[in-house]
Amino acid sequence: QVQLVESGGGLVQAGGSLRLSCAASGRTFSSYAMGWFRQAPGKEREFVAAISWSGGSTYYADSVKGRFTISRDNAKNTVYLQMNSLKPEDTAVYYCAAATTGGPTGVYDYWGQGTQVTVSS
Repeated sequence: QVQLVESGGGLVQAGGSLRLSCAASGRTFSSYAMGWFRQAPGKEREFVAAISWSGGSTYYADSVKGRFTISRDNAKNTVYLQMNSLKPEDTAVYYCAAATTGGPTGVYDYWGQGTQVTVSS
C-alpha cells in the first residue's frame, strides 16, 4: 500500500512560481515511477509530468515543457514539481500518483488527494 500526500498549492499571479511536493509512505518508494496529473474544472484529468524510479528519465506534457520540472528525492520519499512562468490555464487540482509497475508510462495505481493551484491573470 502506498499513501501519497501533496502540498504546496496556492494562489499565484501569472508569471509566478510554485513548488509542489508529494510525500509518499512505504519503504519501496524508490522502486516506483511517479507522476503529476491535473484536472481543471469541467475538464478531464490530464498528464503533466513523470519521472522514473531513479530520476534518470523524465517526461512532460507539451503544455508545460520548459516551464515545469519534476524531480524526486528517494531518501526523503518525496517527489516535486517546480512550476515556473505559470499561466491562468495552469489552474487546476494537481495530483501526484505512483506507478508500481510499468515505469513512467505504466499504470498509475496510487493517487494523492490533490492540491489546488490557482493562477490569476
